[in-house]
Amino acid sequence: MMTAFTVRLPDDTTTRLDQLAEKLDRSRSYVAAQAIEDFVARQEWQLAEIEAGMAEAERGEFASEQELAAVIAKHVRPSGQS
Repeated sequence: MMTAFTVRLPDDTTTRLDQLAEKLDRSRSYVAAQAIEDFVARQEWQLAEIEAGMAEAERGEFASEQELAAVIAKHVRPSGQS
């Protein structure tokens, strides 16, 4: 089942959406629906991760100083190295 509804967009966004739809050989509606689906999925994922992190914090599950240092060392080079 699909639901139709109206979305108001700035004219420049509508123009860009139409250009993208043309390049993809898809309808404006299809491209807009895909964009909304992608946005919803990303937001759901981010909120689920935030909620999981909050639950861990409420349970007192924090990384130790050594675990944190190991993660930082993996991603940060000492100064003077390239």
